Amino acid sequence: MLTLHTYWRSSTSYRVRIALAMKGIEYQSRHVDLIAGAQRMPEYAELNPMQGVPTLMLEDGTALTQSMAILDYLDHLKPDPPLLPNNDPLLRARILAAAMVIATDVHPVNNLKVVTRVKELAGANEALPWMQHWMTHGFAAFHALIEPDTPFAFGDQPTLADICLVAQLYNAHRWKVDLSTTPRLLEIEQRCLELPAFDTARPENQMDAV
Repeated sequence: MLTLHTYWRSSTSYRVRIALAMKGIEYQSRHVDLIAGAQRMPEYAELNPMQGVPTLMLEDGTALTQSMAILDYLDHLKPDPPLLPNNDPLLRARILAAAMVIATDVHPVNNLKVVTRVKELAGANEALPWMQHWMTHGFAAFHALIEPDTPFAFGDQPTLADICLVAQLYNAHRWKVDLSTTPRLLEIEQRCLELPAFDTARPENQMDAV
């Protein structure tokens, strides 16, 4: 069985939990307490040199890191339902571009390590406006890239773009980001969270949630 090293509030772990549930892949969870610094312990750092989550352990002991790489692996391991279309290169590129807005432009400047450093350099009061700024900017770009009138970001079924969006919106709600200019994103979020795979993966539904 696969083993997912995860943390309940980690949006990158959230992405992988959604995909595993969507594809019906069984796994066991190993909880890594990021607040307590468990990710920096030598035995975990050996698995994940970046000392973050998630890490997916395969049955043969191989450790996969970086959520987007793990999601790509899962999509090849069990292609149905697909996170990215295989027969439409243009649509595939568009979905991937929207997903990467979240995964490479928004999340990296809002993760725990960066926010902690912002507090050290600029003071604790600067962390919240920092996060709100980058999320607002990223959500606006995401909104401009997706389809304007489909149930999910790019059609009738959730894709990689929706997975990345919902995980980041969890942080947006937590940090009180103003989403009034992008109501479509909230509509997509609501539809996604009504699906069992997304609901099961919610941070508050994890065993290590506090």
